[in-house]
Amino acid sequence: MTLSIGLIQTNTGIDPVIEAELLAAQIGEAAAKGAQIIFTPEMSGLLDRDRSRAASKIRHEADDIVLAAVRAAAARHHVWVHLGSLALRGTGDKFVNRGFLIGPDGEITARYAKIHLFDVALGTESWRESAAYDAGEEAVVAATPWGALGLTICYDVRFPALHRALALAGAQIIAVPAAFTRPTGQAHWHVLLRARAIETGCWVIAAAQTGEHADGRATYGHSLVISPWGEVVLDMGEAPGIGIAHIDMAAVAAARGKVPALEHARPFRVVGP
Repeated sequence: MTLSIGLIQTNTGIDPVIEAELLAAQIGEAAAKGAQIIFTPEMSGLLDRDRSRAASKIRHEADDIVLAAVRAAAARHHVWVHLGSLALRGTGDKFVNRGFLIGPDGEITARYAKIHLFDVALGTESWRESAAYDAGEEAVVAATPWGALGLTICYDVRFPALHRALALAGAQIIAVPAAFTRPTGQAHWHVLLRARAIETGCWVIAAAQTGEHADGRATYGHSLVISPWGEVVLDMGEAPGIGIAHIDMAAVAAARGKVPALEHARPFRVVGP
């Protein structure tokens, strides 16, 4: 079975109203190019490291204008959309970084809250996502007409156990929406995503943020589609825009048949020192 997918590579800013309009238009453009399911990056509605300014624009899921606009666009164009993630209000004082799978009727079919939060010091950059966000606790595999889709977000890509668990739960495609920094992207983006595809025998779809953002940060771009054999099928480079890729779902069984690593894993114990 061949699946046509669309990737939206964005340079998200600090105004969700603008982003809602842009995403809706881009979903329509990707659908017109034949995409059956469309993937957007992490933080598709708002990317703002000024927490006080961001707080005034972050809403609960039911009131989020970006989510509403994307749901309406999915229904209007009768396409599936994986909305990589949005910053949303949670149940406590902190926010949540939550992604959504939206069906062609505009209904939400799955939700996933980012499990691994980005708390790192890169020398010139320091990030403490846990100061503003609560971590998710549940891995999610969602049904689509083409196969099961495992949901992750950005920093999750550094945790192979999560991706293995998704594959063992039936995932044939894994989404990795991201807002990777330039230093980490240049060093690790391609190799991490190729490794996750090879280890799991899954298609990996990684829609990414790119460029210089209104809040002062810079992201790496290079939205990728990677085959279960680890081949880069699409690399969108650094320019914002829409990418289309055609993937053969039979490649999953073919790759796993050649190297059945998911079946060969054995229990072990660590000894010493």
